[in-house]
Amino acid sequence: MFVLLIMLFVLFVVWVLASNLKAILNPVKFNPRFNPDENALALHQKLLIADMHADSLLYRNNLLVRSWQGHVDLPRLIEGNVAFQVFTCVSKYLLSANLNRSGSGGLDLISALAVLQGWPAKCRTSLLERALYQAEKLKEVEKKSNGKLKIIHCQHDLQAFMDSRSANPGKAAALLGIEGAQVLEGKLENLDRLYQAGYRLMSLTHFFDNETGGSRHGLNKEGLTPFGREVVYRMQELNMIIDLAHASERMMDDVLEMVKEPVIVSHTGVQGICKNNRNLSDVFLYRIAKNNGLVGIGFWDKATGSGDVEGIARSIRYTVDLIGVKHVGIGSDFDGSVTIPFDASQIAQLTGALLKHDFTEEEIMAIMGENFYRLAKNTLLK
Repeated sequence: MFVLLIMLFVLFVVWVLASNLKAILNPVKFNPRFNPDENALALHQKLLIADMHADSLLYRNNLLVRSWQGHVDLPRLIEGNVAFQVFTCVSKYLLSANLNRSGSGGLDLISALAVLQGWPAKCRTSLLERALYQAEKLKEVEKKSNGKLKIIHCQHDLQAFMDSRSANPGKAAALLGIEGAQVLEGKLENLDRLYQAGYRLMSLTHFFDNETGGSRHGLNKEGLTPFGREVVYRMQELNMIIDLAHASERMMDDVLEMVKEPVIVSHTGVQGICKNNRNLSDVFLYRIAKNNGLVGIGFWDKATGSGDVEGIARSIRYTVDLIGVKHVGIGSDFDGSVTIPFDASQIAQLTGALLKHDFTEEEIMAIMGENFYRLAKNTLLK
């Protein structure tokens, strides 16, 4: 009987953990003093909001149901007037990960999460299968959303969604992204498999070096490998959006010398506001702007130097003043194991903060989404 009780207790603990992981790892540190006023709320409803990074597919919470956990679900996106959300696949994250020097070995927390949440057995060892599984999860949300969520694959999808949303604002669109080309498992043909699965955006690295080259947090921080160059060429052929978030500076140099189309840095901070190895220096902000690319300012404390919406607005002001408003967007890192000052339903806080930083309505429209919409429209296949 004692052994049975222990087993039942362990099962209960596992169930509690699996059910509450999103809340445990992704708290909201809301501060009511940043509540937007009537002018900010009125402007917010006019915006076409596009957020370039959320890790919400990691968790088993039903994205169709409004939840108190974490930062994102479909009802909260709609409530916050978010038109476009990039849902990003995280395939591997090591317990030893850090901003400055991370290896590729050790305890993989995504493996543990896959077991804890009951992912298919093939996801326990294959990073590719983890990406394919997360894509299927989002497709299931789309299927059951009664038209409230649309996954964007091409320019036609984008235009059809815009036409539909103009008649009925109560819906959102999603793009599938990948955080780190380790999901390719060293095989170029797997990029085509992921494209067929719906992925239209990919960063080359995450917190460690991989077959494509160096992470800015990796051991060697090298540039593109020969395989990495093949991946970049093929991404351009497929009209996929190349994301340089987490890329080493040498890799960023190599990619920017190769590419014909604008790239993005989906979620980052800037060293002029918060100096650490995660954030972009002024040199690379200028280089992204020269490429006609887009920098997504993140919402967490190591990106902005503070844990509040004022830090986000201050980072945006610094970046716009440096490289121009058309090169700046938002990349929240919603549900990315970070503490954020608001969830998707409360993003009007940022609209209010930008008004207080003397941005015009047209500038706020560009930053909050129109810049990303333009880049996606010009990059995706017809």
